[in-house]
Amino acid sequence: MKRLLMLSLLMLGVIGPASAAMSHDGMLMDEKGMIMNANSDRLPADCPKISENVDINIHAGRKHALKFNGKMFAFDQQEWNVKPCAKINITFTNDDQIRHQLMIHGLPGYLYPQGMFHLELYGAGELKASLIVPSTKKTYLVHCELTQHMEKGMKAQLKVDGGDGDLPSIPGISKPVKADVYEVDWSQMTVAVLLICVLLGAAVPLFVMRNK
Repeated sequence: MKRLLMLSLLMLGVIGPASAAMSHDGMLMDEKGMIMNANSDRLPADCPKISENVDINIHAGRKHALKFNGKMFAFDQQEWNVKPCAKINITFTNDDQIRHQLMIHGLPGYLYPQGMFHLELYGAGELKASLIVPSTKKTYLVHCELTQHMEKGMKAQLKVDGGDGDLPSIPGISKPVKADVYEVDWSQMTVAVLLICVLLGAAVPLFVMRNK
């Protein structure tokens, strides 16, 4: 109810964007984006202290997918390595004009509800938030959960203490579980069309050169 009231007041212009920012159940949201389950000071149960402070800049967008065949979206990096009990300070930048997310799964639920850390931008912009990882040697999934964004390349991995292996289908790192295959139905018709296209492709330039 509180969230609905704040959004209604923002849409009506009664309050400005600065005062419209909401903090509710571990979620901080405004008109630009959302942060969920940030944690800058609560230690995991297996960590006596923070081992290191790591600053990571992560960009998301179409241009970062150009280096991967068949991909549409990607992060600018596909893997990060940190020490056990590290505090990670993330600057997340959306280089597109569409929504992108950065989600990390598999974190301890007593610190991160649903085991998740979540940053989301509704368009081009930047968000900053921190998390503290446990001491367990593990590889965490990092991805965008919007429809087809992960499937089209926006997937990476965060390794703690070297990780416990590579996750599948990480662009440039591991093989896909199910590779995209574009089979051609080679019927007599498709073969004939292909031959006609080849002949026309060869004949048209010759015709143009002779008639100059």
